Amino acid sequence: MARNSYELGVGVSEDHLALADAVHGFVERTITADIVRAAVEAGEAGKQLPYWDALVAQDLLSLHVSEDLGGQGAGLLTLAVALEPLGRGLHTGPFVPTALASAVLAQAGGSWAQAQLPGLADGSRTGAVALSSNLTGVLRDGALVVDGTAEGVVGAVSAEVIIAPVTVDGEQRWVAFRNAEVTVGAQDNVDVLRGAARLHADSVEVPAERMLAVTSARVRSVAAVVLGAEAVGVMSWCVSTAAEYAKTRVQFGRPIGQFQGVKHKCAHMGIALEKARAVLWDAAYALDRDDETADYAAAVAALIIPDAAVQVAQDCIQVHGGIGFTWEHDAHLYYRRALALRGQLGARDERAEAVAGYALSGPTLSSELELPAEAEQIRAGIRAELAEIAQIDDEDDQLVALGDGGWNLPHLPRPYGRSASPLEQVVISQEIKASGIPMPQLLMGTWAVGAIVPHGDERQKRELVVPTLRGEVVWCQLFSEPGAGSDLASLTTKATKVDGGWRVTGQKIWTTVAQFAEWAMLIARTSPDKPKHEGITYFVLDMSSPGITVRPLREMTGSALFNEVFLDDVFIPDENVVGAVDDGWHVARTTLAGERVALSQKMEAYATDADLLRFAVGRELSPVARYHVGELMAESRAVDVIGSRVVLKQLSGIDVSTTSSVGKLLGMALGQAISEFVVAELGIAGVVSVPGERSDHAMEQLIAGRATTIYGGTTEVQLNVIGERMLGLPRDASVTV
Repeated sequence: MARNSYELGVGVSEDHLALADAVHGFVERTITADIVRAAVEAGEAGKQLPYWDALVAQDLLSLHVSEDLGGQGAGLLTLAVALEPLGRGLHTGPFVPTALASAVLAQAGGSWAQAQLPGLADGSRTGAVALSSNLTGVLRDGALVVDGTAEGVVGAVSAEVIIAPVTVDGEQRWVAFRNAEVTVGAQDNVDVLRGAARLHADSVEVPAERMLAVTSARVRSVAAVVLGAEAVGVMSWCVSTAAEYAKTRVQFGRPIGQFQGVKHKCAHMGIALEKARAVLWDAAYALDRDDETADYAAAVAALIIPDAAVQVAQDCIQVHGGIGFTWEHDAHLYYRRALALRGQLGARDERAEAVAGYALSGPTLSSELELPAEAEQIRAGIRAELAEIAQIDDEDDQLVALGDGGWNLPHLPRPYGRSASPLEQVVISQEIKASGIPMPQLLMGTWAVGAIVPHGDERQKRELVVPTLRGEVVWCQLFSEPGAGSDLASLTTKATKVDGGWRVTGQKIWTTVAQFAEWAMLIARTSPDKPKHEGITYFVLDMSSPGITVRPLREMTGSALFNEVFLDDVFIPDENVVGAVDDGWHVARTTLAGERVALSQKMEAYATDADLLRFAVGRELSPVARYHVGELMAESRAVDVIGSRVVLKQLSGIDVSTTSSVGKLLGMALGQAISEFVVAELGIAGVVSVPGERSDHAMEQLIAGRATTIYGGTTEVQLNVIGERMLGLPRDASVTV
């Protein structure tokens, strides 16, 4: 299958999406509710149901198997894409166990393993994998004599090939059994649609050719992708089903999706699904490439996805209330499937320890984007131009060259930017970083320029945008007000028309660097009688104007980055209106959109995974501490991959607003969690300065980090946005637009 290189590693291509649609259509037509319910009532867990031949005919079992062995050679990522809609359809039967067995054999290689793959790929044979066991083996005359048991082996009753771990001389080896060699007895399973069995071996002699050349880490990595993909399908059904119910179920005269408790629960479900998909595709792609960190990426997926699936399935039941707890509703079947998948992948502390082990001793997971070939065609020219700027010795002259060359905000149209395509922007960012050229910190100026260039007049662009891009002007943003909070359109600052301009009176708050700013972006109400979004005008304000009082607000940190600003009959000339009068909300949204994207990325001023590793590497950590390190590093990888997805969506021209909101929520919460972990681990050194410890730095990050889930849109506001935009939940009844 052809792949869109924009999406590799963090997403899927158009071909993948077409495959997913085709499988989804097949599931809806073939794996009907009647068939599933009949299997539930008949207790036919794990049996080949009527649609097996039709499913085999779709050639999905061969997706990941190499072409020379009867497969399609499309890789684990493509298999994962197909498994999600199967998971949504609550597929039963031997498909998933067989796909897992063939994927493990493909990783193992060897003539015997390769000989099994054509039959597993065409569905004429079935397989199963035990991911844990109490089997032990003794080498005897070149063969392995195996005794013991393995519990809960999914699909083992009917499987012709069963792969299981065997402990040999204290080390784990992976062995393939034939069904007839072992005793296989069905077991009760929480998943009433999927059979599991106890495997018992009594002095079973396994020839050397069936001792597989594959590591335990790699088997678990493959399982994390195959079972994780099905778990993502379970999550997808639960999220969409809960959201649809929340839209239509009416209580107290309103759809329950309007109540924030329900809306936020559904939003958290959607966030969990977004995160799970991201780490799943990341792991699958890493395994397909056989990256040196593939097992690390898969360990992240194994830690995040199973528990997320269980939580989302629980929340789906909760959103449905009493009906969700009935046998007749399918919610419990998905919950059971999620529980069973999590059980297969092992205890959470073991999965967290695996991530911690990689993070504390292994290579770092790369976040480099895989760009298309045309990126290299434009890189040489960009590199040459930047090399000339790097040779400029005078710092001020270098800043002018950067500003006038459009390097600071290259997406803007020339002459303010470089009219750079999304791909060019990524290459420019990479090359600027490689060049070592210090870039000006435009801060709020970035947002001011972003609004003035599309909406301002030529004088404003010449007199304000050009010097800002050269790093000569400091800006602040006069948007928030004491009574408005995140609801910026509820502002009360009033601008009254007078000869030649406007008189503005009001109060603004949470204004960053207002005490240093030379210019401000200001929104004020100019037509009180109009609907609140229509009666606002956007101004640029000279901060030296009479009537402006700036009062620093001392924060929890003891510093005063923010300010409150009082405007007492301040005159703003007509020429400083940006855009049309009363159309300021439209202009302001340009600025706000920029803010949302910026805040979705990790911020070096607050705690990141780099701070966590600096603290943890080389320190003696308790098992509980290592557990938390594993969780935090997995969450950090999820944030990185979602951040890459934001860029890749921009490359593809896709709206990124919802994904950015997800990234902001996860990234800011992660920074808080890292700083809280470090301070807690330091004990007394986390609350007082202790020489040789990270006391002062940790305390500063902890206190400062409390702001990250407030500014730029509080967590609660972001959850509303995600619930409404991602899931289509109804807006609150009191909200008008």
